[in-house]
Amino acid sequence: MNIKRLHSISGITLSLFIALHLCNHFYSIFGAEEHLRLMKDLRLFYRNIVVETILLLSVGIQVTSGLLLFRKKRKTAITKFEKLHIYSGLYLAIFLIIHLTAVLGGRIYLHLDTNFYFGAAGLNSFPLNLFFVPYYGLAIISVFGHIASVHNNKMKKIIFGLTPKRQAKFILVTGVCLTMVIFYGLTNHLHGITIPKEYNILIGK
Repeated sequence: MNIKRLHSISGITLSLFIALHLCNHFYSIFGAEEHLRLMKDLRLFYRNIVVETILLLSVGIQVTSGLLLFRKKRKTAITKFEKLHIYSGLYLAIFLIIHLTAVLGGRIYLHLDTNFYFGAAGLNSFPLNLFFVPYYGLAIISVFGHIASVHNNKMKKIIFGLTPKRQAKFILVTGVCLTMVIFYGLTNHLHGITIPKEYNILIGK
């Protein structure tokens, strides 16, 4: 099995988790408690030794194969979608390394529940949010950008009058809109977001 095939399989596997994860974050528009309730239900599926092992292996394969493919294709990428494909993949590889390290560190060394408040702590604290907003925002947009570029490359059919290129653009715009909605949910103080004191260690308090 070649690197490209392994990259595709690990990518599809991670996409299933990412879809659930983003749906969970989308649910934050209904408040922190609703987000936590849904997360508790979803964790019955992915927070177990079997699924977590598969996800960790998929991350390892995705990052390693992605970096190798980036090195191979960065000089041959010509179109905007080809460049979007390789550079969104590069950002996602870097993000996965940092994010996974942070989550595992939070769970193992800080003994924190890496839930809604684990992400919201930095997003709701100035000046840390100057880093975390683009850090998380680019990650979500890169996911949709990566999917959009693959779609543009593989899709050959016109759907609802949209060419493959326009379909890909629609996917990318959807990702941008979802990013804004998720940030609204994670930072909306109308819901009375109060970060529990045990998470203050994440923001230096």
